Amino acid sequence: MNIFTEILILFSISYFIGSIPFGLILTNLWGYGDIRKIGSGNIGATNALRTGNKILALSVLLLDAFKGLFLIILFKYLELTNDNATYLFILLSGSIIGHCFPIWLKFKGGKGIATMLGGLIGVNFSIGFLVCLIWVIIAFITRRSSLSSILSISFLPIMSFIFYGHIEFLLSCFLLGIICFRHKENIFRLVKGKEPKIFEN
Repeated sequence: MNIFTEILILFSISYFIGSIPFGLILTNLWGYGDIRKIGSGNIGATNALRTGNKILALSVLLLDAFKGLFLIILFKYLELTNDNATYLFILLSGSIIGHCFPIWLKFKGGKGIATMLGGLIGVNFSIGFLVCLIWVIIAFITRRSSLSSILSISFLPIMSFIFYGHIEFLLSCFLLGIICFRHKENIFRLVKGKEPKIFEN
């Protein structure tokens, strides 16, 4: 099996796992209906919190993070990637793209932050912890999830370059681009000063 086939298989598996819409599934199971008709319409944990059910929101957060973490931990444990960081970043990329653009929801998914943070902890705990810490600090100060997400992930390319190399740096830039693209409406609202806080509708 050549390297391109390996990459395609890894990416495809991680994409389909990442595309599982836990926010939509759990919100329906909890009796709140379609999460896409609540608040911002996003299927992620922040919007799930707008149902007023913190346990639901936490469940969505943890499961979305697990989507990014699961395959990375599995492959590291089984030593299927020989701890090759590039392969791990490909797994991370697949799960994030799957979450953001799930085939089941006509490619209209979440914004990828929980999946990103979960995956980063799996790839490199130090990087994952630092990005999570930055997110928490900014969220505590601003009370805006979108701003916290964009700024915290902005540090990823620098950290990836320091810990790894050029390929991981480029993949991190690609992931940052996806996060910014998925937050484009939030960015416009932030510029206009109209972005709601975490506990607002």
